[in-house]
Amino acid sequence: MANEFVSRSLDEIRFWSRIMKEHSLFLSLGFSSDDIKLIDEAKQFITVFERIEEQLNRFSVSSDPQQVKAFNNQVYQSVASIWAYKRKVLGLTLRCEVLSNNYPLLIDHTSREAAYFANRLKELNEGKLVPLPEAIIQENVFFLKIMADHAKFIGHLLDPSERKLVDQAREFSHDFDQLMYQAIDLDHMKPESETPALLGQFLDQNRVSVVSLRDFKKTARDLIEACRIKSNIHPLLADHVFREAERFIEIIDMFEGHLQNSHG
Repeated sequence: MANEFVSRSLDEIRFWSRIMKEHSLFLSLGFSSDDIKLIDEAKQFITVFERIEEQLNRFSVSSDPQQVKAFNNQVYQSVASIWAYKRKVLGLTLRCEVLSNNYPLLIDHTSREAAYFANRLKELNEGKLVPLPEAIIQENVFFLKIMADHAKFIGHLLDPSERKLVDQAREFSHDFDQLMYQAIDLDHMKPESETPALLGQFLDQNRVSVVSLRDFKKTARDLIEACRIKSNIHPLLADHVFREAERFIEIIDMFEGHLQNSHG
């Protein structure tokens, strides 16, 4: 169990610290040149998460769990800080005190991911390693919303002349909105752990859609990197959303494995 706590903690920090660092870059690029203070703050967070990535290299699966727990706490503080920064930027944007190329939904999206990361660190330090049925559904609600948001961002950042890709992005946006509402309905029904078949079917359905979206993102990323698509999408952003889809597939696999083991 100690080994699982260490490996899970390091895996979450490795994945999400990179995501937080990239959020900082994307936000900094979206501001107007007048917003020097906000740009500087965003760049400071890039440094913060680069340091965390450097510290991460000193740990391994055999590291002392108490040291990892302390590291989780340290990272948690940084994540709480970037969450507060993102909420501040969102407030300024909604009040039209800041004009930027960062959509309010994108800023909110990045803050939700920071809240998720902070919560994962907190849960790990509380010893919550095994997902409960209701946690499985809530985690899917979170990621389905993230995937729906990605499809919306892609659709809005593509050049309007890329009609076929814009239509595909809209279709994915609609599909993931529907899956998210379906997950919310299931969450309200609160299926007990005695209904693994229902949860298994739910996860299978989500996986099929996420794999399709992941493949679409991969194609878009490769075309953007080769300058074969007209868009305002930064190549790193294209890779960023691809990695998050990959992450969701890994989480679905983990949940399915847990369901099979607990009801095998």
